Amino acid sequence: MRYLLDTDILSNLHRGNARIIARIKRVEASDFAITIVTRIEMLRGRFDFFLKAQSAADILRAQHLLLQSEIALQQLEIIPFDLDAAVAFDQMDKAGLSRKVGRADLIVASIVLANRATLVTRNLRHFQQVPGLKIENWMD
Repeated sequence: MRYLLDTDILSNLHRGNARIIARIKRVEASDFAITIVTRIEMLRGRFDFFLKAQSAADILRAQHLLLQSEIALQQLEIIPFDLDAAVAFDQMDKAGLSRKVGRADLIVASIVLANRATLVTRNLRHFQQVPGLKIENWMD
């Protein structure tokens, strides 16, 4: 089974969440990846933290965290938004799901559906609204 980790799960994995680490250890490394959206969200958060840092020490810390995140992201397979995901996105967008789920989450759902994968997320409230989407919460 193929698992795509959402941003909340990846962030908590990097923070050392024991439940997620235990679950990851039971999955072959080739069986999990992230979407392009998760990559963007992870880096955007690090960029914002760097640019908003107040002191020189904070900037150095933010830079260190950014570089660590870039290294960690390079070790993961990143699943792109492709033509199959675009078709799924357009269908769900026309059905009005982007208003209920949110644009970024709808892109993630489209990628997951197009790849016949399971989304690992803590955000069940939004993603449960997507028909046919397989979801697992490895946090709670």
